[in-house]
Amino acid sequence: MLKGMPNMGNLLKKAQRLQEQMAKLQEELSEKTVETSAGGGMVTVIATGKQEIASIKIDPEVINQEDIEMLEDLVLAAVNDALFQAKQMVSEEMTKLTGGVNIPGLM
Repeated sequence: MLKGMPNMGNLLKKAQRLQEQMAKLQEELSEKTVETSAGGGMVTVIATGKQEIASIKIDPEVINQEDIEMLEDLVLAAVNDALFQAKQMVSEEMTKLTGGVNIPGLM
C-alpha cells in the first residue's frame, strides 16, 4: 500500500455504514412532521419529512367569509411555511448524520 493512502477497505466500510445510516434516517424522517399555521391559526398545515403535505385544516369561521382570496392566501402561506420547515428538518438531520460534510446528491 502506498504511504499516505487511506486503507480502501476501511473507506468502503465507512461508506457502507453511512449509506445504511442515511437509509435509516430517511425512514425516520418520513414519520416526522412539522406543523405551521397562518392567519392566527385559521389555516393549519402539517408536512412530513418526505416533504409532502399530510393535512390541511381550515377553521370553519374562514369558510363563512366571502373573501375567497384571503383563504387562498392563507393556505398558500401555511403550505409554503410547512414545506420550508420540513426542508429545514431534513437538512438538520442530514447535517447531524454527515457531521457537517456536504455530500452532493443527498438533499
